[in-house]
Amino acid sequence: MNIARVLYPVKVLGPGNRIAIWTAGCPRRCSGCSNPELWECKVEYEIPIERVVAIIDGILKNYTVDGITITGGDPFYQPEALLNLLKCITEKIDDILVYTGYSYEELKKMSSLSIKQCLDKIDVLIDGPYIAQLNCEGVLRGSTNQHILFLNNDMVNKYEAYINDLPRYAIQNFDAKDGVVSVGIHRPNFKKDLSYWAKVKGGILLESKE
Repeated sequence: MNIARVLYPVKVLGPGNRIAIWTAGCPRRCSGCSNPELWECKVEYEIPIERVVAIIDGILKNYTVDGITITGGDPFYQPEALLNLLKCITEKIDDILVYTGYSYEELKKMSSLSIKQCLDKIDVLIDGPYIAQLNCEGVLRGSTNQHILFLNNDMVNKYEAYINDLPRYAIQNFDAKDGVVSVGIHRPNFKKDLSYWAKVKGGILLESKE
């Protein structure tokens, strides 16, 4: 599976301390996307599902995990691999949140059996393309055209409490070998603000070539 990063504990993409997984590959290329570096699948991102599961198992062994969030890129760009991953992790975690640029209706109309089986294993789906002009909420959804869909109704109260409590545009920054990974729903024009503060702090903002 083409996976760019796995981070823990992520608190801004779902309730609790979560494992977050970023897949690579997305044909949509939304203007203002916060992860344009993940539009293309790359050889260096290819990793066996077994290795991903081993990473998850290592985190579960040592820490409390309240859920798993899978984002990207677009996880449904790799439906067969996504299904294989979901088959492994749904046995370990009972709160699986997945982001996709496809609408739920688009996914339901697709003839792929893998996509149907993926939807059966996902608890919460956040669907729809990112539209920068509609970025005005800042909690879980990147733009207001997107929907938070409870495919497992047992998650409703948990997520509603989280949405009500989380500050708008809450962000976490994680150190990485090649810089900092900024996680969460970013404000409109966040890259312009980030560039400004990088200059103030004497840093360099590396822009994606995508």
